[in-house]
Amino acid sequence: MHSPSASDPPRWRLVRAVTLVLLAMWFGVTFVTSFFARDLDLRFFGWPLNYWIASQGALLVFVLLIGVHAFVMDRIDAADGNP
Repeated sequence: MHSPSASDPPRWRLVRAVTLVLLAMWFGVTFVTSFFARDLDLRFFGWPLNYWIASQGALLVFVLLIGVHAFVMDRIDAADGNP
C-alpha cells in the first residue's frame, strides 16, 4: 500500500481526504447511532426513533453518501482534465 508523502499530487490528497470524510460519516451512521439507539426513546409517527434510524434513515444516508462520492469524484476528474 502506498503511504502518503509530500510528493503526492494534490489530486490524490484531495481524493484521500474526501474518502476519509465519507468513511467517517459512514462509521458514524453505522456504529455510533447503533450504539446509542436504546437511548433514543423519542416517538416519531408512533414508532420509536431508533426504529426509523435503523430501517429508513441509515439506508437513505448510505445512498446519499454514494451520490456525494460520485459527484465529488466526477468534479475532481473534470478539474484534472479527465472526461
